[in-house]
Amino acid sequence: MKKVGIVTINNSNYGNRLQNYALQEILAKLGVKPITIKNIGLMNKKTGKFNYFLRNIKHIYKKNDFLDKKEREKYFIEFNKNINFSRTTFNWFRLKKFKDFDYFITGSDQVWNPNFGRLTDFDLLTFVEPKKRISFSASFGVSKIPAKYQDKLRKALRYYKAISVREITGKEIIKNIVGRNDVTVLLDPTMLLDAEAWDKVSKKPCQLKTDKFILNYFLGDLSEKNMLEIDRVARKYQCEVINILDKNSPYYECGPSEFLYLEKHAFLICTDSFHASVFAILYGRPFLVFDREDNHVNMNSRLDTLLSIFKLDFRKYTGKISDEILHCDYTEVYKILENEREKSQKFLANALDLEDSEKNE
Repeated sequence: MKKVGIVTINNSNYGNRLQNYALQEILAKLGVKPITIKNIGLMNKKTGKFNYFLRNIKHIYKKNDFLDKKEREKYFIEFNKNINFSRTTFNWFRLKKFKDFDYFITGSDQVWNPNFGRLTDFDLLTFVEPKKRISFSASFGVSKIPAKYQDKLRKALRYYKAISVREITGKEIIKNIVGRNDVTVLLDPTMLLDAEAWDKVSKKPCQLKTDKFILNYFLGDLSEKNMLEIDRVARKYQCEVINILDKNSPYYECGPSEFLYLEKHAFLICTDSFHASVFAILYGRPFLVFDREDNHVNMNSRLDTLLSIFKLDFRKYTGKISDEILHCDYTEVYKILENEREKSQKFLANALDLEDSEKNE
């Protein structure tokens, strides 16, 4: 059985934990042994600095929300029991511990986002020979790469065995900077599992006392104008409004399993989040995508790609929530989804040199 290391972000984020789990499950179905590499920071080989780790520690104390996150963290720790982590935490002094891996896959999520302190040697898999380097639905999260990172990106990705990204802009970035024309745009791993598979790790939040609610999932700010429009619809249809990322809300403690339940049972999902949109599609729920309001760097490319692939551009919020948007027929969407899933399965099977991939699809 081939041993495959998953290199991704290990933090407490719904989308990250869920995509990590999904990629693990898909790889297992293909007949390989997936192991997520534990990493507490993003140490560059040359500088030895844990830039991302330190950046987040500063952020936590600056926001004074360490205690607020403590209870929430318990739910993420519980969910992580579903993931097969490496016994050893990665660092450059323990490379021998990872020599027996046949391949390493970096992805999904924003593993190459320069604004998040990514694009380190770890994220770019420079610690192993090129023939072992694969990316699966890796995301830059931005439309442009700063000049200071381009040479490093060019050198690292030039000899990857296989590259797939999550957004069309990612493919264009690699073509323009690295010069590779063989990059494939594939689904986020979360979309490779169906609703029934996700139900296995879903849990009803203990806070939930209603069966009719609008789920707000906003990574950026929500303007007063947009909030009033959501509240208008909530009053009209007698829905509770759940703001899952509001630290003053009892739902803030919810982990990935509880997030899945809320997505499945929401009357409407209002979001600026990629993964909130993904699970709305998987669970057949009506949703609206809002532009992220407090972002100085354009991070909408992954959402634009998602809506474009599934012909759901009409689900972008334009200032008013119509009654029509509350009804959804995803028949055609699911046909596209099946074709995209086949593409992803074939990419992984070929990249991992699996001889008889079709029997595992």
